Amino acid sequence: MTEDTMNIGSLARQLVAEQSDGRMIVAIAGPPGSGKSTLSANLAAELGEICCIIPMDGFHLDNETLQARGLLSVKGAPETFDREGFDRLLNDLRAENAEHFPTFNRDIDSVVENGGTVPNTASILLVEGNYLLFDEPGWRDLAQKWDASIWLDVPEKILEDRLIQRWLDQGMPRDKAIKRAQGNDLVNAHRVLQKALPATWVIPH
Repeated sequence: MTEDTMNIGSLARQLVAEQSDGRMIVAIAGPPGSGKSTLSANLAAELGEICCIIPMDGFHLDNETLQARGLLSVKGAPETFDREGFDRLLNDLRAENAEHFPTFNRDIDSVVENGGTVPNTASILLVEGNYLLFDEPGWRDLAQKWDASIWLDVPEKILEDRLIQRWLDQGMPRDKAIKRAQGNDLVNAHRVLQKALPATWVIPH
């Protein structure tokens, strides 16, 4: 199944068919710039009220904490996330004890606490993030929490173009956008690609 030929409706029907009793938690993983948010939005639109998107980006550590730890320059790397807090949310979602979740506002570069709400109708949760199928200590344990998983496999050159454009869209000058993408985002992307765990579905570009 490729990104060009993938039928969102067919994928949505497969998710529904594989759902058993209780909530189904699906990981949508891939390196930065691979299109996780777009795929999540398209799937959610197809699934309707039974679906809710949970972004891992809501667990970015705040800039003050990152500055104190000397990690602000590598924001977006695995160590710049609150993995334990994310893990607790996943447990609460599984137990249907979580009504809200944090989101991330890229325009203000900050987490919005309780920025998202889990509807009562949601039986399929699409959790999207870079490190959901990441084979490093602590992170690899997340794989046990997914009922199914989708990996977006995109060549690094395409990722680079998309990541540079992302920073340009934020108003960053081109030279700084290239430096930011190559010096941080692509480093993280390469790390994710090198240590990707198996997925239920792999969608290559």
